[in-house]
Amino acid sequence: MHLSELTHPNQLRGLSVHQLQQIARQIREKHLQTVAASGGHLGPGLGVVELTLGLYHTLDLDRDKVIWDVGHQAYPHKLITGRYHRFHTLRQKDGVAGYLKRCESKFDHFGAGHASTSISAALGMALARDLKGEKFKSVAVIGDGALTGGMALEAINHAGHLPKTNLLVVLNDNEMSISPNVGALSRYLNKMRLSPPMQFLSDNLQEQVKQLPFVGSSLSPELGRIKEGMKRLAVPKVGAVFEELGFTYMGPIDGHNLEELIATFEHAHQQVGPVLVHVSTMKGKGYAIAEQDQVGYHAQSPFNLATGKAAPSTKPKPASYSKVFGDTLVKLAENNPRIVGITAAMATGTGLDKLQAKLPKQYMDVGIAEQHAVTMAAGLACEDIRPVVAIYSTFLQRGYDQIIHDVCIQNLPVFFCIDRAGIVGADGPTHQGMYDIAYLRCIPNMVLMAPKDEAELQQMMVTGINYTDGAIAMRYPRGNGHGVALMEEGWEPLPIGEGEVLRQGDDVLLVGFGSMVYPAMQAAEILSEHGIEATVVNARFAKPLDIELIAPLAQKIGRVVTLEEGCLMGGFGSAVMEALMDHNVVVPVMRIGIPDGLVEHATPEQSMVTLGLTPAQIADRIRTTFVKSTVTVS
Repeated sequence: MHLSELTHPNQLRGLSVHQLQQIARQIREKHLQTVAASGGHLGPGLGVVELTLGLYHTLDLDRDKVIWDVGHQAYPHKLITGRYHRFHTLRQKDGVAGYLKRCESKFDHFGAGHASTSISAALGMALARDLKGEKFKSVAVIGDGALTGGMALEAINHAGHLPKTNLLVVLNDNEMSISPNVGALSRYLNKMRLSPPMQFLSDNLQEQVKQLPFVGSSLSPELGRIKEGMKRLAVPKVGAVFEELGFTYMGPIDGHNLEELIATFEHAHQQVGPVLVHVSTMKGKGYAIAEQDQVGYHAQSPFNLATGKAAPSTKPKPASYSKVFGDTLVKLAENNPRIVGITAAMATGTGLDKLQAKLPKQYMDVGIAEQHAVTMAAGLACEDIRPVVAIYSTFLQRGYDQIIHDVCIQNLPVFFCIDRAGIVGADGPTHQGMYDIAYLRCIPNMVLMAPKDEAELQQMMVTGINYTDGAIAMRYPRGNGHGVALMEEGWEPLPIGEGEVLRQGDDVLLVGFGSMVYPAMQAAEILSEHGIEATVVNARFAKPLDIELIAPLAQKIGRVVTLEEGCLMGGFGSAVMEALMDHNVVVPVMRIGIPDGLVEHATPEQSMVTLGLTPAQIADRIRTTFVKSTVTVS
């Protein structure tokens, strides 16, 4: 059978191990060809090909449910659940999503883009099954990196308390999340995997048993269980933590050996209660370049399969905001040993890998544990350390209670650097950084700012590190800056809550925040061509808002347009309207931003067009709808 003929995962059940191995090779070929052509997550999916095939070979996917943690390891799942012929549209507008989506396939039983959710969801489905008297298997597949997330441990704790609730947890152990795993759990799993007695038994026991008379080349299920039992006797601590928590533990097993995977999963399905199967895999398996650089090839832009290199750019691009952030933080930290950078398993993505390389004592990676990162930063701040917490906007949502309870209520000086704020593109709704303005500006003892360009980002970094009156947050977008000249030294902090006027005009006031300041300036130039002159303000701060600057201009000009790359509900525009009302300035206000709806996967440029956020669209809307409708006819 060819992979292209698979329209239902149950077709795998009748295939031999040899046929499954052929399917595995085809999955890797299609996976590599697609990601090389259009970009996407590479290493995670390559590492779970055999795991996916072995697991699905033992299930009835018309009934049984498999919940994948995060989702970027589920490309093989997508290829064998009816999406082979559309897989070339991966992560493209209106194409196959890069993560799991319930609305995309009946086999995507639970949507996922953030880590550590699968065990909770699978347990919920198992409990619902038992309440309704139904019969199906509920399986969670979770990466070892996701176990650093407290939610996964909470779910394990609960499941272990339910000895009659059948639940299978498959631990995909490849020693990696995106950055290399950190923490005691990772170290413990590594000891289990590399234990000398375990290695000896795994390598030699089966071959020795095969030499016995009447056994030959195949092991019976009974002898397979003897092998498992002897491994446990040799390494008594293997799985002890999970078994003490109430799970039946099996493993670690070779995640690229289909025979062993199928036999282990079949055995696991026969157990009563929660079971954890520990599977050891290699991230990037089957593509040597990805195997050797598992961090760099976690995800890739389009690249050459033969060399592993991305196509050279036709012209140089400005530095990304993340790079400017990382470089600037290193320079500041070199002169201030109290500065500490904190990441939640995203060193490379946030630019903190530069700090890790240059000043490792001032760098901390807590793993996929945003809640812990925030409260740990609060503890550091209590002791006069300057914590710089660099987390993507979408992931900072996971530490929201800690921001309020542990940082802001105690008025502690923690500096939050919020990367990927706004539209992020192909990762889709789970990763869009749309909500941070709304969810942060309502918290007391919080300052919220956003730079118009990469040079202003440098100034805001100095502002954030110098600010000691409470928490302060800086949001900035994904991607490249505007190519403005960067400052090498002599940075001065900005006055808190002070904006700036960039352009003068008497017909309309445009108040831009962060990444929307440059589009506001461009829209103003387009309006000028139509005889409409705009004043443009770079707000810099959403909280405190420079109402002393904005209110008189709004009163004088009489028309206000706010621009933000964030949700309109409770966002920057709402802040401006509230402040104007509080100052008894009653003028027409148009808010331009992201409306109340999900932003699906597409390129950022495509999303901006769809949302009407390009300079030309902004100018057209202001000219034809707002200015025209508010002109008083005498």
